Amino acid sequence: MSNKLFTTYTLGEITLSNRAVMAPMTRSRALDNVPNELMATYYGQRAGAGLIITEGTSPSPNGLGYPRIPGCFNEDQVAGWKLVTEAVHQKGGKIFLQIMHTGRVSHPDNLPAGGRVVGPSPIALEQTKMYVDGQGELPVPFPEAMSAEDIDVAIKEYVNCAKLAIKAGFDGVELHGANGYLIDQFINPLSNQRKDEYGGSIENRLRFARQVAEAVVAAIGKERTGIRISPYGVFNELGAFDDVDETFVALAKMVSELGLVYLHLVDHSGMGAPAVPDSIKADLRKAFSGTFILSGNYDAERAHEDLSADKGDLVAFGRPYIANPDLVERFKQGVELATPDFDTFYTPGPEGYTDYPTYEEATESAQ
Repeated sequence: MSNKLFTTYTLGEITLSNRAVMAPMTRSRALDNVPNELMATYYGQRAGAGLIITEGTSPSPNGLGYPRIPGCFNEDQVAGWKLVTEAVHQKGGKIFLQIMHTGRVSHPDNLPAGGRVVGPSPIALEQTKMYVDGQGELPVPFPEAMSAEDIDVAIKEYVNCAKLAIKAGFDGVELHGANGYLIDQFINPLSNQRKDEYGGSIENRLRFARQVAEAVVAAIGKERTGIRISPYGVFNELGAFDDVDETFVALAKMVSELGLVYLHLVDHSGMGAPAVPDSIKADLRKAFSGTFILSGNYDAERAHEDLSADKGDLVAFGRPYIANPDLVERFKQGVELATPDFDTFYTPGPEGYTDYPTYEEATESAQ
């Protein structure tokens, strides 16, 4: 039986060689927040994915909350990203840049000079600590509540980042509206207790997401703009709230009306988070007219089943791509997947990053 995961798919104006997506995963290899040759090797090794979505990439000095995450807001970073896009395109792959502003999920010692820890409201993370190179895990400070001017600047930063991404050769961008980062911080009332037009009602809490999406679409085109969301996500001390279903269905309708090319749904239940109910997945699928990307502890068989049942159009795989650069080929061959080394997920250098062999390489070395 043929597996629908391995069939081609048209996403906007590009054709994907299969329906497997490499999910965005922070790997902390961008020294001085600039992409490099090592990162180009890493992404090039995984170009067999139908679509690669990069690790979260900041549009602003204020959004570089973690150590060694990349930015895309200056020319050095554009030059570094060009190495990545060329490596992927040379192997026939397609790649989107994920734009991630960390907002309150940050520590000032991870930010460049002049950087500020900001968020919708001055609500700090209580349990989470932030790793800082040379200092270890440190408490996360209270963020500055963003002024109207701060919000306007941030929207312009998303637009600038998207334009620079296209300049660097990316096929499009993904707005990170999930996992407790800045857009999600505005959406969720646990982190947004504003009394102005950006807080309170569903419409108000979605306003920042709408304005960012509208501005990015105007700058680079709707066929090059996707968004990732995480209803029921608990990462970075967020979680479900009273009108969570209504909020995210409204968001799906909103970005559908704007013509975004895809809606990417996060389901971290395989990693211990609460399950995203099938009912909300179905409602989101119905509300959004574009490409719907599923994720969450998939294997090839389950991906085929859900694609065949029209529950989604593409399926994203995260951690399996860390240790299996040729993941789609391994799925096709039906071979056992390699296991990633958790200790090297975020460490600098090639170990646990570019040194995982393909199945063919592993077989040859074993002979």
